[in-house]
Amino acid sequence: MAIRVPKGFSMAGVHARVKRDPQKPDLSLVMSDRPAAAAGVYTRNLVFAAPVALDSSRTPSDRIRVVVINSGNANACTGERGLRDAKEMARLAAVACGAEGHQALVLSTGIIGEFMPMDKIEQGICAAAVKLGSSEACLLSAARGMLTTDTVHKLAGRTVEIGGREIQITGMAKGAAMMGPNMATMLALVMTDAPLDPESAQAALSRATENTFNCMSVDGHMSTNDTVLLLANGAAGGDPLEGADYDAFYRAFEEVCVDLAKSIPADGEGATHLVQLDLSGCASREAALQIARTVANSALVKTAIAGADPNWGRIVSAAGYAGVPFDPTKVTLHVNGFLLYENGTPMPFDGKAVSQSIRENRDTHVELQFGEGDVRLRFWTTDLTAEYVRLNADYHT
Repeated sequence: MAIRVPKGFSMAGVHARVKRDPQKPDLSLVMSDRPAAAAGVYTRNLVFAAPVALDSSRTPSDRIRVVVINSGNANACTGERGLRDAKEMARLAAVACGAEGHQALVLSTGIIGEFMPMDKIEQGICAAAVKLGSSEACLLSAARGMLTTDTVHKLAGRTVEIGGREIQITGMAKGAAMMGPNMATMLALVMTDAPLDPESAQAALSRATENTFNCMSVDGHMSTNDTVLLLANGAAGGDPLEGADYDAFYRAFEEVCVDLAKSIPADGEGATHLVQLDLSGCASREAALQIARTVANSALVKTAIAGADPNWGRIVSAAGYAGVPFDPTKVTLHVNGFLLYENGTPMPFDGKAVSQSIRENRDTHVELQFGEGDVRLRFWTTDLTAEYVRLNADYHT
């Protein structure tokens, strides 16, 4: 199996009839055979979904055993009833897994403003509970159960040797649009059998999220349901990781988050290019992030890449209106390794060759260098196509 399930975890995905298509799983159940340290990072939207309210009140924790995930209904903007439904989902999932009600978390994604069909949810939880397993098929079914407009499931994993123990880190995610400025319309669950205390788990997740899930955008629209969870059940054995062992774990954990973060814009709705922005020479991380988001969300930059047009002016001018002071005579730009603009001056380049490099490769690499400091930042986005407009114009709300 390419990506393994961490020790002590089991999972399943089923079709609970939340979605109309009977071929698409829409409910996933993940269980740890022992209490796990749990951490969460959530949307910063003031309009947040009921599961976000529930989970944020329960994390960090050292007692979580169950996560129930549904797609097709976001349980957002549903008032007190929505919160009651989220709590009932957690209770039903806990009971089905032999846990206590407060030991369960809930992830939901899908249409906003509709009440959760709790009869279908209950039946789906019961159906998933009897299928729980740790095989590749179980992992894939759980990863597929959280998808909405995604075209592919999103999995990542690392196996590392730390302190004489083999530790597995495995993550699954969903997301394809409504991305940015913090995370995406995304859900992610990362599981590990590493021993972590809740504070260390939360610190690792918060730090990794800043460098990965908060460094991507498709359209700059902040979701109501964004959630990333980390569960560490300690089944690998030993005392909680600290010092050099914790650092080794964190490096592998961040790699998993990078893989998951990149997979979301790579599957962006209607996207034909995954765009990686590398900024260097910035005065601060905040400045770099503001410039990256501005360039990434520029409709003119995104459509130029969709059309394989090496329009350096759109990129440089987008950086210029980001609201971050810098010396424009020190700006240098490369696209796919081609030098287009250096120290505030356009450079001669083979336009056909640059255009061909964009057109013939799904990955586009944009490098912006500034002479303001030594801060570097990596950010991911997509191009903007007519298909994105069609998908979002036709999407049922």
